[in-house]
Amino acid sequence: MLTLDLTNAPRWHDLAPGVRVQLRPLTTALMVATRSDPAVEAVPEEASDEERAVAFAKALARRAVLAWEGIGDADGNPIDPSPEAIDALLDVWPIFEAFQLTYVSKGLLLEQEKNVSALSPNGPSAGASDTAKPARKPARTARRG
Repeated sequence: MLTLDLTNAPRWHDLAPGVRVQLRPLTTALMVATRSDPAVEAVPEEASDEERAVAFAKALARRAVLAWEGIGDADGNPIDPSPEAIDALLDVWPIFEAFQLTYVSKGLLLEQEKNVSALSPNGPSAGASDTAKPARKPARTARRG
């Protein structure tokens, strides 16, 4: 079942120990706006998929970040989110990865609850039961002479 969150309230996401960001919900409108962001459209056609992913993530973060905690300037003074600061934050590899995993990828995958598919019959999600009867022994075939 697809669960809809009709509140559309911003949520806090932990990106690293002591670092968290408050993000807008990942809506269709937000994704469409990000796709047409000038920075995304300016990525050259010959750019790698990785370069495109970084440009998209930064454009998305600039639209989605509302507030943050645990982020400061070079002197350790807390700073507010700004386009330049958001870009700099996503230039930190572990932060970029956490943003992709906790926000972007989860927003792109439908959250499934009580999926109609059975658990895997073996492995960490063991639990499926057999639904078919076991096959009979194969019939003997006539020998050719």
